[in-house]
Amino acid sequence: MNHNQQSNEVRHDDENALSDFLASLTDYTPTIPDELVEHYLAKSGFQCPDVRLTRLVAVAAQKFVSDIAIDALQHCKARQATVVRDKKDKQQRDKRLIMNMEDLSKALQEYGVNVKHQEYFADNPSAGLESASRDE
Repeated sequence: MNHNQQSNEVRHDDENALSDFLASLTDYTPTIPDELVEHYLAKSGFQCPDVRLTRLVAVAAQKFVSDIAIDALQHCKARQATVVRDKKDKQQRDKRLIMNMEDLSKALQEYGVNVKHQEYFADNPSAGLESASRDE
């Protein structure tokens, strides 16, 4: 077998794998609804009647969000591990992970998304709550 025949076989296998994957998207229901993906695709100037392409974008977006969440969780674990070393007795009983905006910001920054958020200062604990919830 020469190099061209091997190259053609690899290309054929790749095309078959891609065709199978696209066919599987027809029956797949992604976490992000098709309507939402179509809205943002149309907003960016892209329109395609093929639902498989819409679902491919939804799967890619889902993967992106999942990767960010996993990275933010790792930042949270690292941050809380340093707190446990500082306050071993008190924190060792409470093993809950509490993710904050700092963890999410660090994870997003790794993907080139810079998040700037203002610090929130309250005069009292009920500041910022709706008046209906304070009356209850």
